[in-house]
Amino acid sequence: MQMNLKKAKTIALSLSVFLFLSFSVAHKFYVSVTNLVYSDDTDAFQITSRVFIDDLENVLEQRYDIKTRLATSEESKVSDFYIEKYVRTKFLVELDGELAPYTFLGKKYDNDVVIFYMEVENVELDKIKTISVQNEVLTDLFEEQQNIVHIKWKDNKKSFVLFRENNKGMLNL
Repeated sequence: MQMNLKKAKTIALSLSVFLFLSFSVAHKFYVSVTNLVYSDDTDAFQITSRVFIDDLENVLEQRYDIKTRLATSEESKVSDFYIEKYVRTKFLVELDGELAPYTFLGKKYDNDVVIFYMEVENVELDKIKTISVQNEVLTDLFEEQQNIVHIKWKDNKKSFVLFRENNKGMLNL
């Protein structure tokens, strides 16, 4: 009976070590998803972008030396300012080769993700020949970062994956 207890403890210890090592070397994915959807009702591209909260906190601390504590009751009062500042330097939209200004409407949290809301207004889709999206969000901090972009207009949809070395996608409309 004593042998069985010793064997059980050895198996339990081995299993614990295995589980610890498995979790400590687990690979984390660095990915964001951005959707640009053209609205006929408002003649605008409505944009949502989803980014992991912890990754955004890391980049804001690295770039601006602030602790944001996003999605908590202690969130920094300057978080929104620095989030918008960062996004505007890393996310660009061009229509026919011209920079398209967008309105940063705000953000919301969904579990471990922050969702940004933006809009490019007054888009005359019938007159536009190309749309380009440059998305460098988090690629300056994480080499493995991939930014998936989906563009939907009328009955068309196009997707591409952007990363550090290929941070811009262009689409002929």
